Amino acid sequence: MGLMAKFSIAVIAGDGVGVEVTPAARRVLEHTGAKFGAEFAFAEYDWGAEYYFNHGRMMPVGALDLLRPADAILLGAVGHPDIPDHVTLNGLLLPIRRAFDQFANVRPAVLYPGVESPLARYKGGDIDMVVVRENTEGEYAQIGGFLYHTQPEEVAIQTAVFTRRGIERVVRFAFDLAMTRRKRVTSVTKSNAQGFGMVLWDRTFQAVASEYPRVETESLLVDAAAMNFVRRPHTFDVVVGSNLFGDILSDVSAIVTGSIGLAPSANLDPTRRHPSMFEPVHGSAPDIAGRGVVNPMAAILSAGMMLDHLGLKEGGKSVERAVAAVLADGTVRTADLGGASRTSEVTDAVLARI
Repeated sequence: MGLMAKFSIAVIAGDGVGVEVTPAARRVLEHTGAKFGAEFAFAEYDWGAEYYFNHGRMMPVGALDLLRPADAILLGAVGHPDIPDHVTLNGLLLPIRRAFDQFANVRPAVLYPGVESPLARYKGGDIDMVVVRENTEGEYAQIGGFLYHTQPEEVAIQTAVFTRRGIERVVRFAFDLAMTRRKRVTSVTKSNAQGFGMVLWDRTFQAVASEYPRVETESLLVDAAAMNFVRRPHTFDVVVGSNLFGDILSDVSAIVTGSIGLAPSANLDPTRRHPSMFEPVHGSAPDIAGRGVVNPMAAILSAGMMLDHLGLKEGGKSVERAVAAVLADGTVRTADLGGASRTSEVTDAVLARI
C-alpha cells in the first residue's frame, strides 16, 4: 500500500448554519480520505460574528498568516442579522480572497436527477453549467469613500477596477475549463452602459477567444444573461463574468437547478501559490440556524471540489456521485427540496454512498 497523502485544512465554520454544514463537509473529507489514501489535519478557527461581538473585528490581526500554510481552507458561512453585511464581508471573506489571490470563483450548477427545477420543462440532467466569477477586483474592489459623512449632502464614491491582467487570467481560466467540458464559453458584460471597464472586458475576452478556435463563444449583456438563465439554461456550459455579475447570476443558476442548498463553490488560486478556499454559496441563513434542518449538500459538494483541487480526483468524483445517488433515491432530503430530513440524516446517507 502506498504512502498516505497528508493535507492541512484550515476550517472557519463562521456563522449561522455554517457551524452545522461545516462538520458535515469535514466528515465527508475524513471518510473519503480514508478510502482514497489521504489524511487530513484540521485547524479550526472560531472567527466570524461571535468573534466580532467579543473583539470588534471578524478575525484577529494575524489571521491571514495563520491561514497561509494550509493546503486549503474550508469555510461555512459569514453573516449575522445584528452586523451590517458590508462589515462581515469586508472583515473576513474578501480579505482572504484578495490576500491569497483567489481570482477564480467557480460555481457549478447541476440539475440532478430526482431534483425538481422551478422551470417546468426541465428534468434531471438537462442543466449543467459553471459560473466562473472574477473574484479579486471589478465592482468589489472597495476603492472609494464617503464625503460629508452622515450629513444630508453625503456623497459616496464607489469605483469598479478592471485590469487587462485581471480579466485575461479569469477568462483564460474559463476557456481552459470549457476545454474539459462542452467547449462553450459565455461572457457576461454590460458594455453598452459601462463604457470603460466593460469595454476592456469585451476586448480582452475576444483576444483570449481567438486563441481557442475549438471553443464556441457568445457575449451577453447581463440583463439578457439573467433572462436566458431562465429561458434557456440548458444552452450554457461555462459562463464568465465580473465579480458583481458572477455573484448575482450564480444565485440564479443555483435556483433554476433546484436549490441554493445544492450550490458549492471554490475560490481558487490556480497558480497554487496560496491556499484556495471552498464554501457553499448559501449564506448563514439565521432563520433556520440551530435547528439541524439545513441542507449540507452544498458544503459536501464544496468538499468534493476541494478533493479535486488537492489532486484526489477520484475522491472528488465519488463525493459528487454519492450526492447524486442520494438525490436520485429521493427518500432522504431536507426541506428546501421538499423533504423533512435532518442535516445529520442527509450527511449519513451521503457517507453511506461513498
